[in-house]
Amino acid sequence: MKNALKVEDIKIGIVGAGSWGTALAQLLADKGYKVNLWVFEKEVRDQIEQTRENRLFLPGIQLFERILPSNDIEQVVSGKDLLLVVVPSHVMRETADRFSPYVSETTLIVSASKGIENKTHMTMSQVLKEKLPHIPEKRFAVISGPSFAKEVARKVPTLVTVAAVDIEIAQFIQRVFATHYFRVYTNTDLIGVELGAAVKNVIAIAAGIVDGLGLGLNTRAALITRGLTELRRLGKAMGAEPMTFAGLSGIGDLLLTCTGALSRNYTVGKKIGTGKILNEILSEMKMVAEGVKTARSLYNLSNKLDVEMPICHEIYHILYDTEDPRVSIRRLMTRDLKHELDE
Repeated sequence: MKNALKVEDIKIGIVGAGSWGTALAQLLADKGYKVNLWVFEKEVRDQIEQTRENRLFLPGIQLFERILPSNDIEQVVSGKDLLLVVVPSHVMRETADRFSPYVSETTLIVSASKGIENKTHMTMSQVLKEKLPHIPEKRFAVISGPSFAKEVARKVPTLVTVAAVDIEIAQFIQRVFATHYFRVYTNTDLIGVELGAAVKNVIAIAAGIVDGLGLGLNTRAALITRGLTELRRLGKAMGAEPMTFAGLSGIGDLLLTCTGALSRNYTVGKKIGTGKILNEILSEMKMVAEGVKTARSLYNLSNKLDVEMPICHEIYHILYDTEDPRVSIRRLMTRDLKHELDE
């Protein structure tokens, strides 16, 4: 970015104080930035102000004083050079509507949210572009990769990717976020990075179901591999760069989310595999499992684009038609035989 602010001088706002938003606020504050953090819940704002801890979404992490929580979204987004948006996909449109009037056309907009909108089938950056039409397209970016919030907050070595159509902007954001424990790569394939972030959550529910049923490691390995095939098929239909799915936001995030006990989507699947009802599972959770809503989006989007995604379709039927997971597995295993590389 020529003639731009220096990385160390930028003003940063974060919209969303869930586990990931709070972890990224902590990372940026650790680098010395003052971070204005928009918090939806008054109780969470009070917790951070009074105890320097987000006990609801990121317990056990002592937050820096440089993180300034607020329930006033105008205050958080106004006058910022970089705005990081980290809200659940189903409230992205509504939230962007709220802050759009206060965002400058020179602000960099970085989405760290993962999902596909149910009605429009838009990715999160596409929703933001629609709701912030005064901001040039090149100033939108996404950040994604295998990154559990709790581990990032504890400074566990983590690698992610930031994507923007303008490589100089991607490199600028890369320098903003990079630390000795948070390595950031660049990419220009926004749609590929976002599809990887969304599809892996649905496959993670499937992986959890497999483990909940006690089916073993063979099954889970096969599931992850064929899940990657479904991601590639959708990516091809939507114009993504195929190699993106071999990277951190593709196979990297897929592996983490399908095998890590910290994954909310994997946890939902595992409980389904042990016989629990979806509504009961969700009612017990404080945080959003994005894969539940994304399963509906992928089911409808893949039908619309005529993309074969059998695993994602079966997860849709399990979640929304109360299909027995064992019936779904048998259906997957007895599909027509074919060449492995058929796309």
